[in-house]
Amino acid sequence: MCGIVGYLGEQEAFPIIIKGLKRLEYRGYDSAGIALMNGSLSVYKKQGKVSDLEEFMGDANVKSTVGIGHTRWATHGEPNDTNAHPHFSADRKLVMIHNGIIENYAVLKQKLILRGHEFISDTDTEVFIHFIEQIQIDNQCELEEAVRIALTEVIGAYAIIVISAENPKQLIAARKSSPLVIGVGRNSQEFFLASDATPIIEYTQDVVYLNDHEIAVIKPNSLQIKDIGNKPTTPYVTHLEMELESIEKGGFDSFMLKEIHEQPNSVHDCMRGRLNAETGHLQLGGINKYLEHLLNSQRIIMLGCGTSWHAGLVAEYIFEELARIPVEVEYASEFRYRNPIVHAKDSFIAISQSGETADTLAAIELAKKEGGTIFGVCNVVGSSIARTTHEGAYTHAGPEIGVASTKAFTAQVTVLTMMALMIGRKRGNISDTQFSELLYELETIPAKIEKILQLNDHIKDIASEMQHAENALYLGRGYNFPVALEGALKLKEISYIHAEGYPAAEMKHGPIALIDEAMPVLFIAIKDNSYEKIVSNIQEVKARKGRVIAIVTEGDDLIPKMADYVIEVPATYDVLTPLLTVIPFQLLSYHIAIMRGCNVDQPRNLAKSVTVE
Repeated sequence: MCGIVGYLGEQEAFPIIIKGLKRLEYRGYDSAGIALMNGSLSVYKKQGKVSDLEEFMGDANVKSTVGIGHTRWATHGEPNDTNAHPHFSADRKLVMIHNGIIENYAVLKQKLILRGHEFISDTDTEVFIHFIEQIQIDNQCELEEAVRIALTEVIGAYAIIVISAENPKQLIAARKSSPLVIGVGRNSQEFFLASDATPIIEYTQDVVYLNDHEIAVIKPNSLQIKDIGNKPTTPYVTHLEMELESIEKGGFDSFMLKEIHEQPNSVHDCMRGRLNAETGHLQLGGINKYLEHLLNSQRIIMLGCGTSWHAGLVAEYIFEELARIPVEVEYASEFRYRNPIVHAKDSFIAISQSGETADTLAAIELAKKEGGTIFGVCNVVGSSIARTTHEGAYTHAGPEIGVASTKAFTAQVTVLTMMALMIGRKRGNISDTQFSELLYELETIPAKIEKILQLNDHIKDIASEMQHAENALYLGRGYNFPVALEGALKLKEISYIHAEGYPAAEMKHGPIALIDEAMPVLFIAIKDNSYEKIVSNIQEVKARKGRVIAIVTEGDDLIPKMADYVIEVPATYDVLTPLLTVIPFQLLSYHIAIMRGCNVDQPRNLAKSVTVE
């Protein structure tokens, strides 16, 4: 879960790499480093953020047109200067940066020690580059061939870039289960490499997504790609639609706040061109080829991690209500280690913001091996999940830089709702009237989200009352039970307050023991078919002196008399309420975290795209 960036061309490499590292810092911010080819290989690295690296480098000679950089989220070895990337080979003629985990590094390290190698770091990456060096010595081969041989023997995930002092105008890159994008610059005379497109779009919108088991050899005016078996492949150039402004803060104090406020647009963009209530049109073109399989599924299995898993839980309620197909929701990280029962008529829906989540990719591969048909719901065009699944739908939410997902959740739920509606209609489970009403109501959701966002100051006042809490309980029922889980996750992620989400009916089966006057209890208490039950739950909490914060439907005149604080959301159909009720929880978590002095865009121990186990 690190960010890597590289450049080879005629421009000064240092400013491109530093800027790129800052844009990738959401992927890891334990330490950072850079290697430049300026007569010899010069490496600078420092624990902390990219700004700490810049300060450490001071007036160093950075004149170079070839270089690589890395921002780290620690896996092997604690965050410190020594474990920071890049890493040298034993003779210091090779330098490598690496995203991923080499699972057999300990065995390789022991063999290399017996060959006389000495290691100064605790990282698997240093072992990796020493291993490549030893292969080159043993086989008297070119670096490209040594890298290829090494990749046939290492076990694990990697995206790497290697520089050699003996061939200063060359970069060698490779990937397996970890993303790597190559930007093709001016007349193919310069090349930009990165973990994702965010460092590249300022310079070019033409990119090549490296596939698993591919090796790229990059030289001035030359990009050659081969597979691990040494067979040449033809690079496929994709034109990015992303705009530079989409990865800037745009006047907001943080990416998270910006992305929360982008949700009226991001939800609208999910539906644009796909849904038109006036004409009764609803079509997701990306699932047409396998639509018949989806319609006739005996079971749908949702795969996801974190926020994406919560979106899958919401979708379970929606699909079973509208499509009348049994749904199971699996943690991808657990599914991959089971011996699951997969039937020919099962459909899988893999959900991921980045499209690079390692556990979800591994679960997809397992499901495919067992004969499952896989649909993807992800945000990043050209991502690994988009290319690995049989079919799918992009969320079109735009780049999400904040580590804690916000607009990704509402975008995923929007796409999954449209899928359920389309399937339910084609299966004859939804009447013409119900279908039309839901389409019209979906079109109103962006405006209703905008209305909730206007409550920002009110929610900020409530946050000031919660900021010193040590624990919090989130409760919801039906469609909004997963929203309670998501609300609790957001609070944990960015404010470091312990929080748990539960079905409200489960409160009496344990969590009620925790409630006292210091415990904030957050209810989703909208006027749906469980409203009376929620009212009873609130009364039970108040009887034990708990502090109640309730999300209620506009115009509710009962719960405001009982709760300590209320946040109103516009009325909508029950099935669509998660798109609204999650917004106050996002804002509440944001403001609490800010009041507690937390970095909301870079919360401790977390990284945006979990590309390792």
